[in-house]
Amino acid sequence: MKNFTKEDINEMDKIRRLNLVNSCTGYKSANLIVTKSISGVSNVAVFSSVTHIGSNPPMISFITRPLSVRRDTYTNIKEVGYFTVNHITENMIAAAHHTSANYDETISEFDKTDLVEEYKDDILIPFVTGSPVQLYCKYLNEYYIKENDTVHVIASIENLFFNEELLHKDYWLQLDKANVIAINGLDGYALPKLMDRLEYARPDVEGKSILEK
Repeated sequence: MKNFTKEDINEMDKIRRLNLVNSCTGYKSANLIVTKSISGVSNVAVFSSVTHIGSNPPMISFITRPLSVRRDTYTNIKEVGYFTVNHITENMIAAAHHTSANYDETISEFDKTDLVEEYKDDILIPFVTGSPVQLYCKYLNEYYIKENDTVHVIASIENLFFNEELLHKDYWLQLDKANVIAINGLDGYALPKLMDRLEYARPDVEGKSILEK
C-alpha cells in the first residue's frame, strides 16, 4: 500500500493536501443548510459535516470553517437562531455544488441555481424544494476547536419532514429510496446503495438480517 507520513502530507501543495485528507476518512453526509439573514436574504450552502449527536433529545451538529473570513451560514444562525438541513438527491448535485461559490451576503444562492425555496406553516426559514428529508433546527451551543480555528455548532431538531415512502415500520428511514447522495472528499458525489440491515449486535451471536423485503 502507498504510505504518506504526517510530514509528507504537510509538505504537499494545498490542493493535493485538501483532496487527500478530505477523502481519506470515507463517505460523508451531503446536505444543504439554509439560513436567513436578519435583512431577509436566504442563504443556502452545501455541507458535508452534518452529523447525529443524540436522539434523546434529538440533536445534530456541523463544523464551520475558520471565522477569519465571512461565513454567512454561521452569521445568520447566530443572529436568527434557526436553520434548515436538507438532504441532497442525485438530480440536485450540480446546483448543490454551486452553492459553495463565494457570493456576496446580499445575494441568495437560490437566485444563482435552480434550487427553489419551500416554506412550511409558520416556519420563517425556507427548506429546499424536492429534498426528501428536511430538518428544522435551533441553535443550541458551539465549541471552538483551537487546533484548526473551526467551530463545532450544536443544534436541536425542532421539526423533521420526510417523504413517507422512506419510513419503515420501525421508523428507520431508507435514504437510497430517494436517491440521497453522499460526498467523497470535497467535490466527489456518490449514490449509496443499501446492502443490508443487521440486528443489534450481541457477544458470540451471529447477526441476522432485519431488512424488510
